[in-house]
Amino acid sequence: MKATINGRVVAEAPESEVVSIEGNWYFPPSSLTDSEFVASPTPYTCAWKGVAQYHTVAGQTDAGWSYTQPPADAVSRVGQDFTDYVAFDRRVVEVS
Repeated sequence: MKATINGRVVAEAPESEVVSIEGNWYFPPSSLTDSEFVASPTPYTCAWKGVAQYHTVAGQTDAGWSYTQPPADAVSRVGQDFTDYVAFDRRVVEVS
């Protein structure tokens, strides 16, 4: 799978390594184009996944987010560890 912004690839991984959570595809940290990501100060906490870290991606504010310390019950609910995996705002990032 591939995540792109305006034709720029910001993440790419085999589908077997990407995690689907609530309709979003979460890409593993190793698949990210590091130079395209900057931490954002936007606060958000999911009731069951915990505190989110938003990212400015390829200049697009808050185009991605991740969970740096998801609770153990969230990992159990998803069925695998998704720590630091990044999902993308589908209005800005094309995932295919």
